[in-house]
Formats: sequence, C-alpha cells, structure tokens
Amino acid sequence: MYLLFKSPRKTFGIIFFICIGMMAVALFMEHFLLLKPCMLCYMQRGAVIMLGLIAGAGYLINPKKLSSYKGLLITCCIVLLCGIGLSLRQLYLQSLPAELVPSCAPDIDYLLETLPFLEVFTMAIMGDGNCAEVLWSFMGVSIPGWTLIGFIIILIYTSKVLLSADEIHSHKQN
Repeated sequence: MYLLFKSPRKTFGIIFFICIGMMAVALFMEHFLLLKPCMLCYMQRGAVIMLGLIAGAGYLINPKKLSSYKGLLITCCIVLLCGIGLSLRQLYLQSLPAELVPSCAPDIDYLLETLPFLEVFTMAIMGDGNCAEVLWSFMGVSIPGWTLIGFIIILIYTSKVLLSADEIHSHKQN
C-alpha cells in the first residue's frame, strides 16, 4: 500500500493513468457503442481532462517544494469536487419524473456556433432533457453514476495523499 503514496511522481502518475482510463471508456462508449454524450457528459469529460492535465504536469514537474506539491493536490481536489457536482447534477436530472425533466436543448455543436461560450457553459451546467436520459447502465448504475464513483475514488486517494504530503514529500524523490 505504501507504494501508492511513495512519491509525488507516483501519485500524479496514478491519477493521470486513471484519467486516461476514464477517457478511454468515455470514447469507447461514444464511438463503439454509439452513445451520444449530452452537455453534462461533456462537462464531466472536461473535468477528467483537466484533472489529467494537472496530474500530467505534476508528474513531469515532480515538485520538490512541499507548497508546490500541496498546491497541485489541492487543485486536483477542486477539479474533482467540480466533477462530482456535475455528476450529481446529471444523476438528479435522471431521477426526475418525466413531467419535471427540463426541455431538450439543441446540439452542443450548434449552441457553440450560435451563442457566447459563457451562456453555453451555463446551459451545460444546468443540463437539459438529453441529460436526463439513461442510455446505458451497468449493475443498475448509469454512466454519471460510474463517473461519480471514479471521481470519489480519486478524491479519496488525493485527499489521503494531501493529508500525508509532509511525510511523502520528505522521502527521497524518484
């Protein structure tokens, strides 16, 4: 178990590869299972990509200063909390009775072409009727449910690392 927390480089490498795996699953579902992502799905993907970029940068930088290391970990936690919020929003929309589901918005490509980015961003966070559809589930859990589980697992890991950062960072860097 200690190997999972041994150094900043290993920590960020683990987070980075989990993000790669999550994106691989998302792209497989989109391109091979032909499941069209909704706006909230794209936002959750954005959180995974942002987390992966931060973790990739942390891996490459391999921070020597404790404050830099903790700063990157806190940034990861913030992105994870945003991803959790987006997943919970979509799960909420999926749990609504049909009469309470918001109306469907146009395709995101069309929205990005016709509206300012900030307005599209706001609409995406709110979700629409497309976000309420359950297109796929495994063991009774839909895609945003599995994404939520992934975000929570990474958040627990990142929090554990952050809480023991002083000890981890004091070890010799690899």
